[in-house]
This record gives sequence, C-alpha cells and structure tokens, in this order.
Amino acid sequence: MKYRRLGKTDLKVSIVGVGTWQFGGEWGLTYTQAEADAILDQAADLGINLIDTAECYGDHLSESFIGNYLSRRNRENWVVATKFGHHFHDLFTRTDEFNADSVIKQLDASLKALQTDYIDLYQFHSGPDAVFDNDDLWTTLDKQVQAGKIRHLGTSIGSNANIHQTDASTKVNSKAIQVVYNRLDRAPEELVFPSCVNQDLGVLARVPLASGYLSGKYKPGAVFSNTDVRHRHDADSVRQKLEDVQRIQKEEVPEGMDMAKWALAWCLKHDAVTTVIPGCKNPEQVIANASATELISDNHPQAWKA
Repeated sequence: MKYRRLGKTDLKVSIVGVGTWQFGGEWGLTYTQAEADAILDQAADLGINLIDTAECYGDHLSESFIGNYLSRRNRENWVVATKFGHHFHDLFTRTDEFNADSVIKQLDASLKALQTDYIDLYQFHSGPDAVFDNDDLWTTLDKQVQAGKIRHLGTSIGSNANIHQTDASTKVNSKAIQVVYNRLDRAPEELVFPSCVNQDLGVLARVPLASGYLSGKYKPGAVFSNTDVRHRHDADSVRQKLEDVQRIQKEEVPEGMDMAKWALAWCLKHDAVTTVIPGCKNPEQVIANASATELISDNHPQAWKA
C-alpha cells in the first residue's frame, strides 16, 4: 500500500480507502457484523487505513458496523471519515438537517455509533450553497475541533463542479474535498481540482468506478434490484455509460488488465487526487481495489515521505 498526506492535515491516508455506503443496505445487500468485519479486516491486512462513511448510510447503520468493529481493534490504526447533514428515514429517503444545533446532535450520534471519542475527518455532506454559507455552522464546528471531537473538517460537494464551496474551503477551515471523479465523469478537472491544488486540499475521489459501471461487469441492458440505488439511475444515461465503458475497455485498458484496477489507478494518477474510496461488497473486492496500487509509482505531490 502507498500513502499520501491528506492536504494540509497531519493525516497519512492509504491511496485506496474503503467506502461503506453499502453497509447501509442501499446497494442490494444487507450485512451482518461478521461480514462487515471480514471486509475491514481484509482492508487492514492490505494496509488500507481509511474508512469513509456517513450518518445517513442507514440511520447511523454503517457507522454502527464500523464502531462495533473498531471497539475490538486498534482505533489508532484507522482514519475515520464521516459526514453530516441528512436524516435517514427509509431506503433512498432523507431530509436535510444542516442547522448548527442539529449538526451537533448528529456529531454526538456519530461518535456514539462509531464508539470513538473523535472523528478524523467530519464532512459537510452534499448540501446547497445556501446552507453552506452559514457562519454559525462553521463557528460551531470549529468549537468541536477545539474540543477534540473532530480532528479536521472537510466538504463533500454534491455537484462535482461546485467551485463555490471548494473555493471557500480555507475560509471555513475545511481541509479536504470529497468529489465524484472517474473516467466517465471528469468535471472536477476544470475548476475544482485547480482550486484544491492551490489551497493544498486533500481530495477523496468518490464513485471512482462510476457506481460499478467501470468494473467491466455490466453490459448495456443490465437490470438492478429495487434495493440497489442504481435502479434509480436514468435508464438512457446508464445505457450510454455502459456503451462508453465498452469503448474505453477496448481502446484504453491494456489487454488482459482488470478494468476496475485500471479505473482506480486512472483516478490516482491525477496530481490533485489523494485517495479513492470505492465501495466493496466482500473481501475479494477489497483485494481487487487495493491492487490498483501496483500501477502507481508514487511521485504524487502529497506522497507520504516517511
């Protein structure tokens, strides 16, 4: 495994992390604690130290799986990133909760679910600019940083071209941007990534496999169950993406190479990207994701120098 410094923070993060939205039950599977343990143990065995979750992946359900796991392992070995701003009601149903008082309640609930005294990276979760531009929110969060409940603040931007929230990062003491970035969606390259580089922000590339479409497993016409978030994606858009994937696989991926491995490495080669946080349904997918590091000779600006 290779590691990079997450922006201006003191966090040393593996260049491949573990995304855990799937633990919340919206990717077609439900999990037991033993299954979550197996995924996280496999990650640890491979040197992965970054877990990304959110309060609304289930009603703190993903966080609870992670917290149960961490309670039986060495918490200090992990960088735990979670998010705030949404209240989970049911599968695919949430309401926004971005006011300062509500966020403090969410933070305390996340700390309880994660069975930890602190969160390494606490991220504003895909909220609109109108609620982002709230000095009371960021003042309240800074007090939680000073109190030791949060090590660093971050912003998970909803639109991957949201330059307003990205540019405001230094002002609000946000030190990392989480953004959708993959071979099918390169929008951050135009404005967001240059701003991140200029401010020395860490970048967590989410959906690096384009919701699994860049795994190479799916062909045009693929159908997903109604418990899989992908069944909500526009059918014409999905068909176009899968046709693009077939073209990319033929024209860009070296013959015989696993496409998911290639797609993750493709993201990591951008100078702005610190780490990728793909989801993984089982330990075998953790192994496959981690193998992307074999394609990276790390001369990245944030490469960790021991």
